[in-house]
Order: sequence, then structure tokens, then C-alpha cells
Amino acid sequence: MDDPLKGNTPMTSDAYEPSAHALEPRAWLRSDAPRLDLCGSWRFRLFPRADTGVDPADDGSDSSWTDLPVPAHWQLHGHGSPAYTNVAYPFPVDPPRVPLENPTGEYRRRVELPADWPAGTTELRFEGVDSRAQVWVNGTEVGWSTGSRLPVEFDVSAVVRPGRNLLAVRVQQWSAGSYLEDQDMWWLSGIFRETALLARPEGGITDVAVHAGFDSATGTGELRVDAVTGGGAAARLRVPELGVDVPAGEQVTLTDVEPWSAEVPRLYDGELATATERVRLRIGFRTVAIEAGELRVNGRRLLFRGVNRHEFHPDTGRAVDEATMLADVLLMKRHGVNAVRTSHYPPHPRFLELCDEYGLYVVDECDLETHGFFLVEWRNNPSDDPRWRAAYLDRARRTVYRDRNHPSVVMWSLGNEAGSGVNLAAMAAEIRTIDPSRPLHYEHDRSAMNSDVYSRMYASPSEVEQIGRRAEEPHPDPAADARRRTLPFVLCEYAHAMGNGPGGLAEYQALFERYPRCQGGFVWEWLDHGLRTRTADGTEFFGYGGDFGERLHDGTFIADGLLFPDRTPSPGLLELAAVIAPVRIAAASGSGIVVTNRYDVRDLTHVTLRWALESEGAEIAKGELPTPRLDPGETVVLEVPELPLTTGESWLTVRAELAADEPWAPAGHVVGQGQLLVTPAGPVPPVGAPARWPATVHSGRNLVGPAELDADGALRRIGDLPVDGLRLDLWRAPTDNDRGHPQRAAAGQGASLLAQWQAIGLDRLEHRVDDVRLADGALVVTTWVGAAATDVAMRVRYRWTADGEKPETAVRLDVTVEPHGPWEVPLPRLGLRTGLPAAIDTVTWFGTGPGESYADSGSAVRVGRFRASVAELQTPYVHPQENGNRRGARWAELTGPDGGLRVEGLPTIDLTARRWTSEQLGAAAHPYELAAGDRLWVNLDVGQSGLGSASCGPGPAPEHLLMPAPATFSLRLLPLAIRR
Repeated sequence: MDDPLKGNTPMTSDAYEPSAHALEPRAWLRSDAPRLDLCGSWRFRLFPRADTGVDPADDGSDSSWTDLPVPAHWQLHGHGSPAYTNVAYPFPVDPPRVPLENPTGEYRRRVELPADWPAGTTELRFEGVDSRAQVWVNGTEVGWSTGSRLPVEFDVSAVVRPGRNLLAVRVQQWSAGSYLEDQDMWWLSGIFRETALLARPEGGITDVAVHAGFDSATGTGELRVDAVTGGGAAARLRVPELGVDVPAGEQVTLTDVEPWSAEVPRLYDGELATATERVRLRIGFRTVAIEAGELRVNGRRLLFRGVNRHEFHPDTGRAVDEATMLADVLLMKRHGVNAVRTSHYPPHPRFLELCDEYGLYVVDECDLETHGFFLVEWRNNPSDDPRWRAAYLDRARRTVYRDRNHPSVVMWSLGNEAGSGVNLAAMAAEIRTIDPSRPLHYEHDRSAMNSDVYSRMYASPSEVEQIGRRAEEPHPDPAADARRRTLPFVLCEYAHAMGNGPGGLAEYQALFERYPRCQGGFVWEWLDHGLRTRTADGTEFFGYGGDFGERLHDGTFIADGLLFPDRTPSPGLLELAAVIAPVRIAAASGSGIVVTNRYDVRDLTHVTLRWALESEGAEIAKGELPTPRLDPGETVVLEVPELPLTTGESWLTVRAELAADEPWAPAGHVVGQGQLLVTPAGPVPPVGAPARWPATVHSGRNLVGPAELDADGALRRIGDLPVDGLRLDLWRAPTDNDRGHPQRAAAGQGASLLAQWQAIGLDRLEHRVDDVRLADGALVVTTWVGAAATDVAMRVRYRWTADGEKPETAVRLDVTVEPHGPWEVPLPRLGLRTGLPAAIDTVTWFGTGPGESYADSGSAVRVGRFRASVAELQTPYVHPQENGNRRGARWAELTGPDGGLRVEGLPTIDLTARRWTSEQLGAAAHPYELAAGDRLWVNLDVGQSGLGSASCGPGPAPEHLLMPAPATFSLRLLPLAIRR
């Protein structure tokens, strides 16, 4: 017996076993056999320790029990609290022991067996229970199981009875299985997927294995459906559309089948039947193979445009309903995503059915991760401990048997971040025995000896290029190195979509398209996992790690998705959609419109090309182009249509739209767009041009056209509009990517930009006025901008001149910036900041939009004229940070009921407008902490450093960093009168 003072439960002989009395795994089937749904309200009681609990015969009818829905997590219904860790186990690492203080939920359900329930075998099935389930029926234990996100079945025939039955389930939050489930997500417990009683008819269908291959060379399909039946009963397969009517196990060759792919997800309805049971099948013909070093589906190279998807809903956690699953699939399809890695466990089986139906490639990952052993230098990692072999094999078998009939599943994944070892090798061998038709994936073993693809996380673009050329750093084992260089390369995680980002997607995509070995990847990740919660006064927000009283947590790292928790697409998803768009449209190097078909399978006959000509953002003409019949990978140059003459800056926008409704989007949905400059903007007057109207000094005020500046040269008014200064700004509210990842920085994989900025005081700059004078009709203000305790600074010269047909029309500002001292770090931003009256609430601009964009994230925007409220300009990241930048504004009008201000870039500026300063934005932990003040804060920038994805991946590429250098930029300011 272990020392009870350690706080751990004693280790028993079955501690390493995955279950007791569980039935053999099998496919998830849609059968006509009787089924009694056990979802709904159960009686529930939570105990603080695993050695407590109640008699399984207690029906939970007294007042100490409460009602709890199934499926659900008990922490989201007032029993305990959710907790988030990325890597760290939330209990002492002493495998296979877990704490005695182990929250344990007792579930009770009275089950009325229908009078017509058939005699014979009855099975109790759970689709998912976190973490360990022990089950009794009518007071008799029927078994226990671990493997939270996998189904388990028990034969309860001997203990169920006609009429009323009592079902008791004891669920422990922690178990030995928890060591295998450290999967970067909320620790949430309970019966979180469906459960049911299943009648198993004599001579029924126990298991099914569909084998439906496609030979791309001959265009033929090979079909065989194997069946395991009760008593060896005869089963027959029928596929009416194909004229198939054969015994189970007989292979047929079909000369006229359409293959299944993510782009054309052709399914054939079939039925497998015995005399006592019928099972519905949806059959997709496709073959996955690695040929000539490429991963191919139906003979074509596969390019993953993928995302990593956890199952999550902000109100229900991992208890996800079908409507939410469908919403995910539709959003993926509409944004060009063609693949999903099920991180880091098999999803609900209905999700895979939807992937079959709507068309998504799936890397189906086993319910396995032991990442927490990284923090103890992988000591006692179960992956290399033979005592855990049965548990590893059990999880592999349950995954493959359940999901192998889905054509959408194109690879199996052994798991995630579980180190390396003998148990992973055993899993690989087991899966290859059960299903040799699919390749295997596993990233954490760099030798790739247990994988059929070379997989990496967060490799930089430069390293991806090396790998694409098969010139990567060699593996220490020559044999492993030689084999690995022959394998296709997949980035199972890249472009960490945490907060504002990811940046650099276009660079990755270019490499995927350039090098055949690079077969795409999966952005981390699909969705922010914020839990909907409220402040004491009822204000709603999305909580992250630490918001629920956890002593150990990983904070905002749970909010790293392309969707916000409520499934609103973030700018990151819009950027990904533009980068991976299946139709690429661009300007030809000479003249014309380049159209490229980037589908893997489809031609372009299903799209319509529409164009619109805009001058200064106003539509002048529109029309339709002939759509070429382009096969996948082909490019054509189309002639520019005959266009009317324009005088202002004019752009031709061409969109590829769906010509007809698709199951996942209506006709008119855009699947690609591009722009061509038709008429460039006029020339910009040079810096230092003579003032048209001389600046003057009156009663200590400096008057320059419509501008009034104080004695220190600070702008105070434009026309009748009060202004709170206009001076150099180098700071932005740090993004999650600016903050970086401490572990990666410690490993020399990129330092935090924020730490570098703070080290030289960019977050605490002081402004010193050195000179204010009139010169050649202009007001010239010279300042010195630096921080205490440092000697790096910026010398700034502001030159103000009246500029317009009348003195009160406009004022021009030319700014010259010269760095002083040993500047060695990039700048967050370079530009000007000002404060305007809070009554200004609308912004209209001509430039890029409608959404935000940055130096390495600008594929989703176009040049046009846009209008938005100040609130609409903000992006509500779960963790507040820099957002809302509109790049390349030619002009912008900021207006309210009492007039406003027009800003014109000479030639362009970047624009941000908010109700709070960058400092206030950076100090807030949640959006509700941002309170609007009496100013609208506006940034007018030369630019900002890019975004990158250094919260877990690489930072911005060097060309996207804003390095200190002498700079000159100009703009015009015009007061706007009240418009009645």
C-alpha cells in the first residue's frame, strides 16, 4: 500500500489496463435494430474523493442529488470548475497513480425497458465518458473503462430485466488514463457524448468493414464489404445505384463509378442486411497511397489546406451537438478548407459522417497525448513503458474499428506529443494490420519510423523550403534519415492562430505549391476555446485559463483559433480563405487577367467570373467574363474587358463565384478574387514644397491654415474641431504573437518582440520639444523622443504648411524621423497618434478593407471605399490586443454629428481608430475591461511590424519587420463641416 500522505490512490493490479469486461471494438453503425436512447436528465451527485461514493443500488431520489443533463460536463453545470492547461498535468506526475482527492460523479438513471424489447443480447454503449467510467445495472457491476473520447460497450443481457431498471455510473475525473489525455484543452469531466441501450438481434450484424477503392488509371472501383454476424449468419450487400447485390465478403469490380474526393464527395447509398438486421452504408470510392514520394488520393497529389479541430462549444464544452458540427463543416467549406486533423482524439462519429457528405479530408487522431512528461524530461513516459502497451493498443483499435468505413479518413494518426517508444511502434503495427489501406501519421518521432509521412510542427518557411528540396538537417540515424527523405512532408501544425494573426500564411502556401514534397498542413487551430461566462453585474465574456480559480493554468493559450468562441470568423480565417482560395485571380505581368485553377480535382465550369470597375471606390461599370474550362493546376490569361475611361485611382475587381447552389454554399458565394490597377493615383506634391499661405503666430498660438497649435507646437484644433495633439507613436498594444512563447524563446527559437521593445522603453516614451519656429512660411517643430535609462531615441521634425485653395481649406504635415543610438530591434509601429472628440463615431475611407490587415496578413482585403462605425472597426479578440488596422488608406473621413476630420495620405497611411489608447488596450485582460472615455484615439501610421505566429511558431519574416531607419511621410488634414 502506498503512503496515504502522498495523496495518491493505491496502485492496483489493473492500473495499466484500459478496461474490464468491455466488448470488442467495432464500427459505428446506423442499424434498424431497436435502440433505447438514454440521453436526457440523470440524477447526479459529486463527491470530492475517489474513495467515497454511494451504493450502486441508491437511485438518487433524495434531495442530496440534483439533475444533470447527459451528455454534458458536470463542471459546466455548477459542480466544480473547469481548468485549462496546455502541457502540465494538473496533478502530481506519478504514473499510473492519481490523487485521492479526485472528484467523482455518481450518475443514476431509471430506465424503463419497453415491453416489446426483444429477448436476447442487450448492450450498453457509451460514446464518450471522461475519464473513467464504472458501470452497474440493477446493483450488479458490468465493467469499467478508460479512453475518454472513444466508445465502449458492455453486454448487460444478464442483468437487465423487463420493466424498470436502475443504471448507475461512477465517473472519476482522474484515472490512469488521464496520463494519456493531456491534450491542450479544458479538463472537463462526465458523460459528454450519447449513451444508449442496444438490442442485438440473433443473427444480426456485429461489425462491418467497407473496402471501396478506386483505380485512377482504369477508372474502375473495387468494392467488398466484410461483415461479422451473429452465429455466422448470411449477410448481403445491396447498392441499387450500381446494380450491386452480392453476399458480404464478395469483391466486385465496377467500371462506371465516380470517385469520392473532398471537392466532389460522391457517395453511394448501400445496405448490408441479414434476416434480422439492416445496416445503412454510405460508400465512397477512393484510394489513398504514397507514390513517388507523394501522398495521393485517387492518383492525384493531395494538398492539405487544413485546420486542427478540437470539439468545443462555449456553453457545453466537448458535448457538441450536430448543429454545431454542421456549422463547423459549412464554415470550413465556405472558407476553402479541405482537411481536418482531429486534434487530438477521434471526433464525434457524426462529424465524420458530415465530412463524408460535404467533403473534407480527415487525419483521424487517436485519443493520446502525454505532453506533460516533457516537463519532467520525459521520465516514466508511458509511450516507452511496456506496462502501458495494452492501453495504447486499446485506443488504437477502438479508433480504427470505429472509423474505418469513412472515405473522408485518409490518414490515421497515432496521437500527439507523446514522445517516442515501444508502445507507439506497437500501435503502428496494430493499425497497419487492421487497416493497411491508409498511411500513418505521427509527428513527435523525428525519425518518422512509425509514420508514413514526415510531419513537423511550426517549422519556419526557410526550414520548409529546405525540406521541400529534401535538403533538411540529417537525422542522426543514417537509415532513418534515408527513409525520411523519401517521405512526403506535412505540417501537422503551423501558423498559430492565437489572437491577432497568424501572419505569413501566403509564404507557407507558396512553398506548398512550389515543392511537390510539401503537401500542405493544418493551421492551429479552428476555434478559440473561451467559455461563456459573466461578471458579477452580468456582463458576458469568454473566460480562459485562470478565470475559474485554477491555481495552475496556461492563461490565454486556449484562445488560439480562427473562429471566436461563438464561431464568428476572425480576420485570421478570412486571411486563410484568401490565401488558399481554389481560384486565383491576378494581374498579368503585361496585360490581362491571370486565372489559375487551384482545385485538386474539379475544373472551373461550376464558377462564374464577374468584374466590377471602381473609381475612388465608386462603382463605374460591371460585367461578366467568359469562364474558361480549366483543369486542376491550369492557368489562362484572359483579356481585360473594354472599360470606360476614369480619372481617379481606379481598380478592376474580378471575382469567381459559384454559378449554382452547392450543398455547402449558395450560388454567388465567392471562391476567389483579385484586383488589377486600371488608373493610378495622381502625383503627390513633393516634401518641402513652398507654403501657399504663410503660418503666423497670434497671442501665443501658432496658426497654419485651419490648424491651431500651441506654443510647444502641439496641434490643438483643426477648424472648429478640438484635437488632442498629433505626435510620433511607436507603440502598439502587444499581440499574443508579440509576447511570444517562453519555452520556444528559451530554446533559441525566437525571442519575444515584446521583451525586446520593453527593454529599450518603447512602452514608456517621453517627448521633449527642442525647437518651434517659423521658416519659409511653415511652422517647424523639432522634438526628441526616447525613454528613461536608454540612449536610443528618435529625432522628429514636423513641418506644418497651409495647403488648399483657401487658408482654411487644409493643412499639410511632413514628418521626418531620424533614429539615434544603437537601434537593434524592430519597431511595433511608426506613425502619429491623436485624440478627437468622442462624438466622432463613423469612419469612411478609400483604401484596403473591409477588414483589418497587416504587413504579413493582407490577402483578404481589397482596395475600395468602405464605411464603418468605430465599434465595427474593432476586432474583439478574447484577449485584448492590437487590432483593427486598415492599411493603405488614400483618405479617411472621421465624422460625427458636429462635423469631423478628413485625413489624406500622401500617398497613403495606415489607419486605426478606437475608444481607448494602446496602453489601455494592452492593460485589459478581457474586452469588458475596456471603457470608452472622452476621446477617440486615432493612429495614422507609416506601418507596423508584421504578426507572425510566435505565440507558438515563428515570428514575422525579416521583410515584414519594421526596422528603424530614417523616414519621411506626409499627410493632409481637412476640417469637415456639419452636414445637415
